[in-house]
Amino acid sequence: MKLFEWSLRLKGFPINEAKKTLDVIKNLTPEQYSNYLSKQLRDIVAFHLEHTIFYKDLCNGIDTKNWNEIPVLTKADLQQPLENRLSDKFTPKTVYTNKTSGSSGTPFVFAKDNFAHAITWVTFMQRYGWFNIDLNTSKQARFYGIPLDTKGYYKERFKDWLGNRYRFSVFDLSDAALEKVLRKFKRTKFNYLNGYTSAIVQFAKFLEQKNITLKTVCPTLEVCIVTSEMLFDDDKVLLETQFGIPVVNEYGAAELGLIAFQNKNDDWLVNSNHLYVEILDDNNQPVPYGKTGKIVITDLYNRAHPFIRYELGDLGSLSQKSTLQHPILDSLTGRTSDFIELPSGKLAAGLTFYYVTKTVMSKDANVKEFIIEQLEIDTFKISYVASKALNEVQKEAVQLAVDNYLEPNLKLIFEQETVLKRQKSGKLKQFTSYL
Repeated sequence: MKLFEWSLRLKGFPINEAKKTLDVIKNLTPEQYSNYLSKQLRDIVAFHLEHTIFYKDLCNGIDTKNWNEIPVLTKADLQQPLENRLSDKFTPKTVYTNKTSGSSGTPFVFAKDNFAHAITWVTFMQRYGWFNIDLNTSKQARFYGIPLDTKGYYKERFKDWLGNRYRFSVFDLSDAALEKVLRKFKRTKFNYLNGYTSAIVQFAKFLEQKNITLKTVCPTLEVCIVTSEMLFDDDKVLLETQFGIPVVNEYGAAELGLIAFQNKNDDWLVNSNHLYVEILDDNNQPVPYGKTGKIVITDLYNRAHPFIRYELGDLGSLSQKSTLQHPILDSLTGRTSDFIELPSGKLAAGLTFYYVTKTVMSKDANVKEFIIEQLEIDTFKISYVASKALNEVQKEAVQLAVDNYLEPNLKLIFEQETVLKRQKSGKLKQFTSYL
């Protein structure tokens, strides 16, 4: 029984119509796709200029026929009541609404019309199918946060039941909790893992300590899909080794759906079904393939709410192998807000600091996970979970790596913790600056 699709149709989302649209898009020639994309971009802009007062006011006095002149939407622009941003063809009761995660520090409520939401889910179905995962029948081991209030808790559990998934809370990653996770895998025919990278990596480290390959205790497993947090190359190797299955990197956002998904050739294919992804410089002009810039996205179908040249808050680049029809995400280097400001005046992505430190600390399996906080221009706190405290030699090795890769004379404060503080969603924010 296609319970998942049935639940979406029951809510009014036209799944069959979305599937037919995707079939048409999939079979377009490069020239036909170029024409399709141009038409969709023109149509979505024209629609919101006519029907969405918020967007019409934003574009007042601008030549919207010149794509590069169209304003870039920021999250700050959208932090106002949803009713102010809806097109006049919809009301809050006739659209799908949700809230962004707030990982950028600027959460807001957004809306999608029913077709836009349907095509989002059909795209997930298409991509997951590359790895023999059927959202209707495949059993998911889900590593996510969960609301702790009674109503929110049971609402998520019900949604998990409809989605044929079992949720493991990421708020407790102790050995005792992970032992229970392992026992559940031994007696459940899971087909795939999905969830926050940091939590799944912790489970893999736990299996490494016990010298267990997950596929041997749960032979039905097909793939592991990690999302919402950075996946480093060495962590991917660890996951593939300890799980015995392919590991796929997923990049998405609640308000847009699936943005990019790795295929079997490890190409991080951008979702060009219903999204148009641009990489822009600080002046909001496109940069060449291979160059890093701001990730800006247009939803081609959402007529309830404009996401046109919407700045997601992430930095990345498109591969030089990209085409208009098949863009490939080459790198995702962190959030635009997560920069390290150094005493010399140098700026670096926050994940650079995290990665340099991780490279040294991961040589000692004693360190399970850690986060970095910038307290002052020259002072950083490294909070870590480990079975024993780092010794002076290990701390000096971290200091030396930071000296070499960033700059000398930065002060490091090490604090051993039992549990690291996570965001309400359950995500682990790996770098935070308080400057």
